[in-house]
Amino acid sequence: MIFENKLVVVEIEPSEIPWIKVFSKRKVKEFSECTVAEKLEIFRVIDIIEKRMISYFNADKINIASFGNLLPQVHWHVMARFETDSYFPEPMWGEKQRQASLDLPSFKVFFKELGECL
Repeated sequence: MIFENKLVVVEIEPSEIPWIKVFSKRKVKEFSECTVAEKLEIFRVIDIIEKRMISYFNADKINIASFGNLLPQVHWHVMARFETDSYFPEPMWGEKQRQASLDLPSFKVFFKELGECL
């Protein structure tokens, strides 16, 4: 876990790319069930993650997705994408396009600094 407060939990999704999940702290299935405060906090956190991923990793694109068919709890995926990652331009759940060998700055440092920023 990177960060937690009374509204959200921020976790790492292990991957070849920087991939973070932002969960509502309350166990609700749909975004429409979130309070205004929860919605604002989710978007505040996503905004910070996106900006920091762009500046730290020099990402080609940031993907943000929300769906919870396997895990029916409100959560958002935030992923730094690179034209040379294994799946680009496909989604990370898509068909692998190549074997990537990305040379990225330390994920550990990024996650630590992000947690301190949030």
